[in-house]
Amino acid sequence: MSIISWIILGLLAGAIAKFLLPGRDPGGFIGTTLIGVTGAFLGGWISARWLDHPVSKHFYDGATWAAAIGGSLVLLILYRVLFGDSRR
Repeated sequence: MSIISWIILGLLAGAIAKFLLPGRDPGGFIGTTLIGVTGAFLGGWISARWLDHPVSKHFYDGATWAAAIGGSLVLLILYRVLFGDSRR
């Protein structure tokens, strides 16, 4: 996949992660989007590196989407834990 595909995948993965983990985020829409893109890269890297499942070259591969959404969820949870109380 090209870098543009990963960015689009990350945007969608961030939106899905936000849907699965509702609540108030410190970064708003832009922060959640950046977390989604970063989570897609992180999830793909973890999948290829430690889970011995290289990310497919196809945009519609379920394992690629699962890795991207999983990485986004992990980063969103970490972001909320680290910066969640900074708005009070």
